[in-house]
Amino acid sequence: MNSNSTGASNRIGLIVMAYGTPGSPADIEPYYLHIRRGRPPTPEQLADLIMRYDAIGGISPLAQRTEAQRAALETALNTAMGDQWRVVLGQKHAAPFIEDAVAQLAAEGITQAVGLVLAPHFSGFSVGEYQRRATEAGAEVGLTVHAINNWHLQSAYLDFLTNAVDEARIGQPERHKVLFTAHSLPERVLVDDPYPDELEQSASTVADRLALGDWGLAWQSAGRTPEPWRGPDILEVMRELADADATDGVVVCAQGFTADHLEVLYDLDIEAAALADQLGLKFSRTRSLNADASVMTALADLAIATATAGGAI
Repeated sequence: MNSNSTGASNRIGLIVMAYGTPGSPADIEPYYLHIRRGRPPTPEQLADLIMRYDAIGGISPLAQRTEAQRAALETALNTAMGDQWRVVLGQKHAAPFIEDAVAQLAAEGITQAVGLVLAPHFSGFSVGEYQRRATEAGAEVGLTVHAINNWHLQSAYLDFLTNAVDEARIGQPERHKVLFTAHSLPERVLVDDPYPDELEQSASTVADRLALGDWGLAWQSAGRTPEPWRGPDILEVMRELADADATDGVVVCAQGFTADHLEVLYDLDIEAAALADQLGLKFSRTRSLNADASVMTALADLAIATATAGGAI
């Protein structure tokens, strides 16, 4: 990263937080163990996960995509404010962890930071946990973290989704349905949680912009646990549409995800696409956000606004 001539007391940190991913095939098992909070997966569960990674080339491109996002945010902030910002990555399930990012900023003498999770919609189970970890770690080392809890209605993000859906509809039959998807969560954590409502807000805004006649919400990538997870699942919805002869094609907009990774490249591009073919449905998916320059610039502006509102600037 660029060196900074501004005194440490005047510098501001941006903690870019993400889920994390295995760095190599050898890391898949310890990564899975970490996700499961130390509970070993069954041999069948581990084999299935390895199979999924093998199907997309052996490992996910998420680490590279996340670093590109971090770098794009750093460039946008440096363009706007010189070298005042120090942008670091902290992850939930892979190094560098969120606590590592906080410690890095504190070691450089930085006392004010903004926390940005690479997920547009807030849930206490996901974004809330990231922000709590950053805040608690910061309190231990004298770093104040100003949280960005959601950005699902940011104009640049909605513009991206609108354009992506419009592009993905090209070549679809006249009778097609647009399905906006996001990662399912356990029903127990969605009681009084804004996550479903925020997903409906962003999806309905895009649908209104495009005057979509046929669209809906679906869920995907539910965890393999005995408890109920929010549905309906995207695969279930596709089967119901085919059974009812309600459409000839589906466009999937994975609005809850910000980068190409396993849940997009396997769960949608392989699993859902294969089911669509089996059902006789034309299938297309919107491109992933990744390091889209307009959105990254907008998020940098949001970070500046959040720091200003919190008195860090």
